[in-house]
Amino acid sequence: MTKPSATAILVLVAGAALLATAPASAQPGDGRPQALPATKIRVGPHTVTAEVAGTPEQRTIGLMYRFSLPADHGMLFVFAAPQPLAFWMRNTYIPLSIAYIDADGRILNVADMAPRDESTHASHGAALYALEMRKGWFAERRLGPGTRVTGLPPPAAR
Repeated sequence: MTKPSATAILVLVAGAALLATAPASAQPGDGRPQALPATKIRVGPHTVTAEVAGTPEQRTIGLMYRFSLPADHGMLFVFAAPQPLAFWMRNTYIPLSIAYIDADGRILNVADMAPRDESTHASHGAALYALEMRKGWFAERRLGPGTRVTGLPPPAAR
């Protein structure tokens, strides 16, 4: 694994700070997943129902505290501008695969992540989106770098 850039580390540190200061309603301390808007996107020829995490608070919590994820469902993290990204699995109980997607809608790289592991998984370039799916989802469908993702929402508001 490559060492995360200073920007990626800043994203992680800022995310941890946001979680600590997020309003109680944004922190699912009771174990219930937060309700986020969902959209349909296409990853290659496959349709995915993706919950959209477009605010800093939503991106910080992501799929934390969840214990299941329906088939062909995931979470799409939307950022304001392309940048190096890195994710970890703090308080996340579902094994996941993450695809980093550039501003043109192409997958940069896919990484598998283990539950509750705090090691970082970095993008291989500037990503505008990150899509988390159940672990193995991308590999089972032979989707990887260069795969086109369509139906993506616009960048998040700054």
